[in-house]
Amino acid sequence: MTEQLDLNHLRTFLAVHRSGSFTGAAQVLGLSQPTVTAQIRALEQHSGRELFTRGPRGVVPTAVADELAARVAPALDELAVVAGPGPAAGRRAPVHLAGPAELLCTRVLPALAPLVADGVRLRVTPGLTDPLLDALRAGRHDLVIATTRPRGRSLTSVPLTDEEFVLVAAPEWADCLRGRLAVEGPAVLHAVPLITYAEDLPIARRYWRHVFGRRLSCPAAVTVPDLRGVLAAVEAGAGFTVLPRYLCLEQLARGTLVPLHEPEDPPINTGFLVQRPGPGDNPDVARVRDLLLRVARDW
Repeated sequence: MTEQLDLNHLRTFLAVHRSGSFTGAAQVLGLSQPTVTAQIRALEQHSGRELFTRGPRGVVPTAVADELAARVAPALDELAVVAGPGPAAGRRAPVHLAGPAELLCTRVLPALAPLVADGVRLRVTPGLTDPLLDALRAGRHDLVIATTRPRGRSLTSVPLTDEEFVLVAAPEWADCLRGRLAVEGPAVLHAVPLITYAEDLPIARRYWRHVFGRRLSCPAAVTVPDLRGVLAAVEAGAGFTVLPRYLCLEQLARGTLVPLHEPEDPPINTGFLVQRPGPGDNPDVARVRDLLLRVARDW
């Protein structure tokens, strides 16, 4: 007689398939990693087929695993919804949210204030997209605002907001640069201090390629790993930079920052709201997600 499949083993399998690692599945399920490993090995012995192979950043599902996940995921997700939160979930768990520090502080947290007042608990982590997505796969975050769309099947994403980039400086720089920039091109900026948040100048380099059609060749005068610090330095007259327009709207309106160039087709970057597949155990994650998607339409 064929031994019956253990439902817990299938739940563990689906968590590994979705998180892309045994460690991530263990954290999501509240199990030890040896328990997860043992359950996957038992499932492989039952099926007689290998389900996962080791990859550079976790495990990679085989074709057999992909087929099994497609078969069991709808039923297990439906069962999780019907069963509701487990007995340990009497007190709602915090929603672990991560993303760029500037966007979190200037737009996301103010938007989520009504939910916090209504009892939602938040744990917020700023950081760069790639390590935050790795932590999301491992179960350490519930939602991540990413500056790039994640690849693979272990995460799901939806567009959240578009940010337009603008080349700016304080008025004392702008008065002497805007006319020359229009006539002589971006080389006139090489003598002006460039303020940026990283040595490799990712935002400025992208602006140069998209708008001027050439490579940026001037080095940074100041680097500070927070665009709010870049904004403060440029507003004080330190030099010029490229910023997301949302971050400097007030300064542009007051005239303490001035656009040096207004291209017809400015560079735009799309931010994505990312999470692991499946319904999850915490209904507040869905509340945070839905509110962010709703309010971001007006950002």
